[in-house]
Amino acid sequence: MKKRTKIIILSLMIVLLGVTGYLNIALNNAAKTTNTSTASTSYFTSYRNDRSSTRDQEILYYDAIIDNASSTEAAIKAAQDAKLSLVSKMEKELAVEGLVKSQGFSDCVISIANSKVNVVVQAKTLDENEVAKITTIVKEQLGTEVRNIVVYFAE
Repeated sequence: MKKRTKIIILSLMIVLLGVTGYLNIALNNAAKTTNTSTASTSYFTSYRNDRSSTRDQEILYYDAIIDNASSTEAAIKAAQDAKLSLVSKMEKELAVEGLVKSQGFSDCVISIANSKVNVVVQAKTLDENEVAKITTIVKEQLGTEVRNIVVYFAE
């Protein structure tokens, strides 16, 4: 081969090596970003799936008590009340989650336990104004005192 051909081939190889290095760095950064958003999205999805599964089991349990011929009237009444309470809680959580999302958050899950309310929103950070908006929504919709509301964020 001529010297000129060798130089051209060597130059092309160096350029290809540079392009390969650049693409490697660019794709790794894109993969890291995708993994972070997927992890937080999967948290919210996983939480909802677990909550739904648990509640489906609870409803089946209450229905079994209600439909059982050997259940006492008191047991049937207690199961019906518990089932209505659970359905009411589910509706409230869904409504509050929707209202919080309407404030510009990508995702949100609410957990109501006795008089405590936990709110987890998808965000990198939360400022005081955002926490105040979320707290106001929860307080107005659920009648919960501010001291019983905890707001968290997850990326």
